[in-house]
Amino acid sequence: MYRILIIEDEAAIRRVLVKILSEENQGYEVFEAEDGLAGMEKIKKEDFDLVLCDIKMPKMDGVEVLEAVKKIKPEIPIVMISGHGDLETAVNTMKMGAFDYISKPPDLNRLLNTVRIALDRKELVVENTRLKKKVSKNYEMVGESQEIGLIKEMIEKVAPTEARVLITGPNGTGKELVAHWLHQKSERSNGPMIEVNCAAIPSELIESELFGHVKGAFTSAIKDRAGKFEAANGGTIFLDEVGDMSLSAQAKVLRALQENKVQRVGSDRDIKVDVRVITATNKDLKKEIEEGRFREDLYHRLAVILIKVPPLNDRRDDIPLLVEYFSEKISSEHGTAKKKFSAKAIKLLQEYEWTGNIRELRNVVERLIILGGKEISEEDVKLFASK
Repeated sequence: MYRILIIEDEAAIRRVLVKILSEENQGYEVFEAEDGLAGMEKIKKEDFDLVLCDIKMPKMDGVEVLEAVKKIKPEIPIVMISGHGDLETAVNTMKMGAFDYISKPPDLNRLLNTVRIALDRKELVVENTRLKKKVSKNYEMVGESQEIGLIKEMIEKVAPTEARVLITGPNGTGKELVAHWLHQKSERSNGPMIEVNCAAIPSELIESELFGHVKGAFTSAIKDRAGKFEAANGGTIFLDEVGDMSLSAQAKVLRALQENKVQRVGSDRDIKVDVRVITATNKDLKKEIEEGRFREDLYHRLAVILIKVPPLNDRRDDIPLLVEYFSEKISSEHGTAKKKFSAKAIKLLQEYEWTGNIRELRNVVERLIILGGKEISEEDVKLFASK
């Protein structure tokens, strides 16, 4: 059931709008307010999916209502109702954030069409917000240890800049979480974040994956295809395991960073890109440089800021928080009640050597939730979390 509020000081127009929308077989629940002040009181106290608002009203006009609603509930679409002399103002309100406007007397088809489109847009906005929150929760950085505190501090300082960041640390420590936080807290957060696992792509395909290709560039290139750099335009590209990239691809990445341009495989046409590059590796890139497997000039381009993510064994104080976080998340995913871990079980987990880091801890917590008792005991840990 969609809740629609009509703010209109002319009773006759209000009645027409209420009649049209109430008789429309779309499940609209229609509410009325006789002026801007009364309308704002309703909006503050209740939730609405759409507001139809007259422009010229006593006490508080439609422009003032629009400005106020955009501050407190920006997700609500507002359709302005304009009289003959209000057309210019109505157009200007769209620049201020109004969804659309309809003229008096209202045309039946235009009104219903505008309402349907506005409600569809509201659903998209709500869904996008929900997904963003879900993504943000998926990449939550859990921990209160000094090591994690320093990383969070650095992210706060670095994220709003355009500086390139190289994230280092062993496998399973959560380097991708740092990359996502850097993107979400940056000025590019509304743009795309494109992830590329350089270790998972065969060396002969990495250039095509990153820069795209044109039809006929190689045997399986049956049509033009954009690469990851183009897909990340206006946002961030995260090159995970960058130390596994071929030297040929490294040269092209270096050019992209120097000139903000890429060329698709098989083409000599430059394509401009506006991309922030964040990279991660579990390798010692300085050693890779010494052994001729990584370009020194590319390293200095990528490592403007270095963030080192510590292994789990160096932040054991965070294990109770991580167990709590994973327990809640995994129980939710399985659709089961959350299980409590006893103090002795937590203490034993803190004493383990976590060679697989946070990724290994998550797997162990999942195993314990599935196989352990109602409360995870020390005995459960000894039975099911043994190495």
